[in-house]
Amino acid sequence: MATLVNSGELQFEFARRYFNEFVSVREELLRTLRTVETPALVMDLEGIKSRYVEIKYHLPEFNVYYAVKANDDIKVLSALSKMGSGFEVASAEELKKVLSLGVPPEKIISSNPIKPPEFIDYAYSVGVKRFAVDSFTEVEKIAKIAPRARVYVRVVVPNEGSEWPLSRKFGVDKDTALEILDYANRKGLVPIGLTFHVGSQCNNLRNWFIGIRDSAYIWQKALQKGIRMLVLNIGGGLPVRYIREALRVEDVAYYLRGLLRKYFPSQPYELQMEPGRGVVGDKGILVTRVIGKAKRGGENWIYLDTGVFNGLAEVLGGIRYPIYVEKEGDLKEWTVGGISCDSMDVIAKGVFLPEVEVGDRIYLLSAGAYTTVYGANFNGFPVPQVIAL
Repeated sequence: MATLVNSGELQFEFARRYFNEFVSVREELLRTLRTVETPALVMDLEGIKSRYVEIKYHLPEFNVYYAVKANDDIKVLSALSKMGSGFEVASAEELKKVLSLGVPPEKIISSNPIKPPEFIDYAYSVGVKRFAVDSFTEVEKIAKIAPRARVYVRVVVPNEGSEWPLSRKFGVDKDTALEILDYANRKGLVPIGLTFHVGSQCNNLRNWFIGIRDSAYIWQKALQKGIRMLVLNIGGGLPVRYIREALRVEDVAYYLRGLLRKYFPSQPYELQMEPGRGVVGDKGILVTRVIGKAKRGGENWIYLDTGVFNGLAEVLGGIRYPIYVEKEGDLKEWTVGGISCDSMDVIAKGVFLPEVEVGDRIYLLSAGAYTTVYGANFNGFPVPQVIAL
């Protein structure tokens, strides 16, 4: 029991320090968190800009294409656009948002390997010409709609140590990648390079090692076939803090630079990366309110005014958010339920907080990525509003 209490104290203290770090930058953030109508996702735009600068500082060789799917709020996109970021889009709606900010099409790529024909047609018509592929069918589709488009092949790499694996749905092995590059060339497209994804929230450096090593192998084999490639795209994967510390940008950067020196002594014409979570994940706090409280089967329950279906879908895949309340007192173990009537709508178990009451504000930290973009109005309850400041 003593061990459980001690771990609960560590958990709450971690969340407290994290919260205080977030609000210490600007008084406006704390004032907003305490007064905004809930549920609301409060985004720190200055923090997002600082993270972009941090990435560029440690990885100056890379062009950054922010993955819009992580958080598509227009103020977030505008802030990154002003910093000079490029963008990775997967749909016409994402592309329209980015174009509305005056982003030139040459700073936009699309790395979703399976794309609707209508999206390819629209993107190509506005000047976006770079698309990822990982199948012969996708090559044929793009060749019909967007002749002479530039394509880069997605290579599968392990996603061990990533909290949101992506390797089952997309990517091909080294030999198939070579065949696709050759096929794209014969179909009149321009094969320009390779991409891989180590998995979202990756804390395993070995995934990057395998991605770069395998890419170098394909690169050389393609050259022997007369295909001279230009672009190496390492996808996303930069992790942020949730309930524990994560690899820092500089940790990943140091490792990547060593790998590139070893496997690509002649640097590709363009190095690309597509951070999404790594840019915005820990720059947002979801502000919620306690709407119910109960004791069930010996467990203490609280219920919040948002839930799994309204923006917290990632908890179903194992993501755990640090949870904090601005109260003092003896800690109790809580199960945190969502607002809907669905029994799957459980946000977290084993959360240690002081005694809370209906009306108290509960803060979910590191909620800047993959929250509101996942949300739906299930049961008629709204997706949290976004306050970006």
